Amino acid sequence: MSDTPATCGPAPGGPLASGSLPTGEPLVRVEDLRVEFPVRGGARNPDGSRPVVHAVDGVSFDLARGEVLALVGESGCGKTTIAKTMLRLIDPSGGRISYRGQDITRLRGKELRRLRARFQLVFQDPYESLDPRQTVYEIVSEPLIIHGRGKELAERTRLVFAALEGAGLHPAEEIAGRYPHHLSGGQRQRVAIAAAMVLEPELIVADEPVSMLDVSFRAEILSLMLDLRAQRQFTYLFITHDLSLAWVIADRIAVVYLGRIVEAGPADDVIQRPTHPYTRALVSVIPVPEPGAETDQIVLTGEAPSPSAIPPGCRFNPRCWLRRDMGDPAICATEDPQLLPTGPGRTVACHFPEGGTPR
Repeated sequence: MSDTPATCGPAPGGPLASGSLPTGEPLVRVEDLRVEFPVRGGARNPDGSRPVVHAVDGVSFDLARGEVLALVGESGCGKTTIAKTMLRLIDPSGGRISYRGQDITRLRGKELRRLRARFQLVFQDPYESLDPRQTVYEIVSEPLIIHGRGKELAERTRLVFAALEGAGLHPAEEIAGRYPHHLSGGQRQRVAIAAAMVLEPELIVADEPVSMLDVSFRAEILSLMLDLRAQRQFTYLFITHDLSLAWVIADRIAVVYLGRIVEAGPADDVIQRPTHPYTRALVSVIPVPEPGAETDQIVLTGEAPSPSAIPPGCRFNPRCWLRRDMGDPAICATEDPQLLPTGPGRTVACHFPEGGTPR
């Protein structure tokens, strides 16, 4: 399925080589990624096989160094599974993941451990992701201990304090001795960011990093993340259900529906000129700041189908308002649309992008 990127030659120095990337080489490349989970219990398929959940169903994208790519979609669409599989926290059922031109899909042991020092994850809920029994110092120093960095106490302390200061926690010496319950929600998420950046990773996956925070803290955390990107060339995979938030922080947006990317492109372009009917519906309900402004909202009916029973044809067709407006074209229920280019940097999986004649 999917818009599989062109392959590039391997980067010199092995799968975890550091240094500058060859010209045109993405930091991470995901090709036709698939993740399936067996359904335990219940009825079998007519052929006697067990049904499976197609959590990720043929996803491809590139991630350039220093870029912010946002995966956007409803809860349960597969965004977090895509990210965890890319981080090798979940084993893929198929496809390929490359880092610096080298296949990391089946890494095990020491090589996988080294990779995880380069890839870090910031969780959604800072109230749950931090151990309440550890001080801030212990939380931020733990990655250093696990990966054998800062073996001398003085060096480890220097790295921890530098990470706390870099995350905007001042003075670091005072904050380091506190426990999570002594901190505000915004401060806790800053601690989580400090723990992620203390190893100087190349990629940070941020899974709904501000959704559990008060509105007053959200802008601060987003601004911090963008500042760190500018200062340290961090690359972010940003996961969110909020399209307006993705518009603020991302260079590119990939819209995910039922385990598959259905539209992708530069953030401004996707928001201002959405082409897939699902994206158009999401964009239509973005709040407009002007008082009294009227918008033509597209309200989706029903729920997304189960990923264990993906409908034939276009997976969005049971909820597609455009299909209904066009008189239920047969192609929508019989042929699975591929993710194809529609313009510079733009791809969409729809038989009728923006309406009109099928392509």
